[in-house]
Amino acid sequence: MNPLLMPIVAAQGIWVRKSIKLLPPAAGPTTGSAGDAATGLPVRIAVVGESTAAGCGVDAHDEGFPGSLARTIAERTDRPVTWEAIGQHGATARRIRYKLLPQLGEDLTVAVLLAGANDVLGRRTPAQWAEDLGAVVDELGKRAEHVVVVGIPPFKTFPSLPGTLRRYLSQCAGALDAASQRVCAERPGALWINSTDVMPIGPDFFSEDRFHPSAYGYLRWAQAVADHIPLHDPA
Repeated sequence: MNPLLMPIVAAQGIWVRKSIKLLPPAAGPTTGSAGDAATGLPVRIAVVGESTAAGCGVDAHDEGFPGSLARTIAERTDRPVTWEAIGQHGATARRIRYKLLPQLGEDLTVAVLLAGANDVLGRRTPAQWAEDLGAVVDELGKRAEHVVVVGIPPFKTFPSLPGTLRRYLSQCAGALDAASQRVCAERPGALWINSTDVMPIGPDFFSEDRFHPSAYGYLRWAQAVADHIPLHDPA
């Protein structure tokens, strides 16, 4: 971005921090299930990460990404699915690496990482991000058959952000996403999935804070991610 625009970015960032009241994490159980337990081999999924893994924008995790992903997989595979969510508002990849991963279960079928937005907001470099991401993916690979790294949400679509700040954050996110692709390409068991162009995003995608997804937004996002998970019933 043109350096002459950086004072505008800084001013808009201050305005956003003062004016936007972000919604709290989801309440209620952080585990759940979907599908008929009597059919097919069970699928165990875990969603770990930042505020989207914590369910900010919805009342319960079942309405958020974990519950939506579980229902989608159950419907598509005709297999019972159990899910767990381990997320923290404001978590960076470093915090996920050292604070959240130790809480995660083992013998998982799919582990999904939702992270990166806070690393962008914290102005972490691609190298810093890649170092922590690599360690997170390696640890998830010890606990799950499939590791899915979901790309950073597209800041360019966030209605709560002013235009110049939007463009700046999108540019920074693109650099971290490129690093994510390299990290996952080096690990055969890891899959990176783009969040920028996988689905249309309109006003109904966002919750009332216009920053986090709504229940509908989480559902559409989970469905788009599920499209790329190589999960089939071995039976």
